[in-house]
Amino acid sequence: MTRTICLRLAYEGTRYSGWQMQPGRMTVQGTLAAAITAISGEEIMPRGSSRTDAGVHALDQVVCFSSEKDLSAAVWVRALNAKLPPDITVLSGREAAPGSDPTRAAVKKRYRYRIHDAPWRPVFARHLVWRWKSRLDAAAMQAAADVLVGEHDFTSFETTPSQRLSKVRTIHRLEVCRPPLHDDAPGAELWIEVEGNGFLYNMVRIIAGSLVMIGSGRRTRDWLAAALAAQSRPAAGPTAPPEGLVLLETTLSPDIAWQNSPTASDR
Repeated sequence: MTRTICLRLAYEGTRYSGWQMQPGRMTVQGTLAAAITAISGEEIMPRGSSRTDAGVHALDQVVCFSSEKDLSAAVWVRALNAKLPPDITVLSGREAAPGSDPTRAAVKKRYRYRIHDAPWRPVFARHLVWRWKSRLDAAAMQAAADVLVGEHDFTSFETTPSQRLSKVRTIHRLEVCRPPLHDDAPGAELWIEVEGNGFLYNMVRIIAGSLVMIGSGRRTRDWLAAALAAQSRPAAGPTAPPEGLVLLETTLSPDIAWQNSPTASDR
C-alpha cells in the first residue's frame, strides 16, 4: 500500500542553502529526506511547492511524498518533528491522492519581505530582516508598487540566466506597511507583502530591492514603471538579501483530492 502524504512546513532558512537538494550542501529538502529515511528506511525525495533560496525562510512550505509504509499523516507529523532539527517543523499533514504535486497544486503564494530601518540595530530578529540604516519612505514605495499589480511580463525582475520560457506572472496584491505591533518597537520595521499566482527566480527580492531604491530617494516613483516596461534585468534595482524574505502562505487548488478529510496537526 502506498500513501501520499502532504505536509506544511515552517523553517528558518539561515543555516540552509535553500530548499532544493544540492551535493555537498545542507538544504531543507535534503534534511527532510534524511528524516524520512530515518523513520521508514525509504530513500524518498519530497517535492516542495516553492524552491526557496539560500537563507530564505518559510511559514507555509507545502511538501508531498509517497511512502510504502502504512503510516498515517498524523504519525508522520509526530515522527518527523521528533527527527527534524529545531529550525524546521512540520505544522500539519494530510493524506492526498497518489501523484499529488505541490508545485502544480499551488495556485497562489504570499511572501513577506521585512526591512528594519529604525535608528537602532535589530537584536532578536537580526537573522530575519534586511537592516537598512536610514528611514525609508513607505508612502513613496507604495505609490510606486501599485504599477506592478496585475498581469505583466516580469523579465526585469528575474535573475538571469533563466530557463523559464514565460516571464508573465500575475500579482494580486502588493502592500508596503509598518506593522503597528512588533517585538522590537512600533514602526521599527517596514514590510513588503506580495501575493501572486507564481514568481520568477528572485522576483520578490528584486521587487524589494527596487522599492528600497525608491524609499531611500535614490530613484523616483516613475522609475519602477519604466523598469517594468524595459523587460531587461539591468533596468530594475538590486536583489535584496535573502534573510528578510519569508514564504508566508501557500494556497492549493481546490481540485486537489484528499484521502482523509481531517488535517493532522502537531501544534
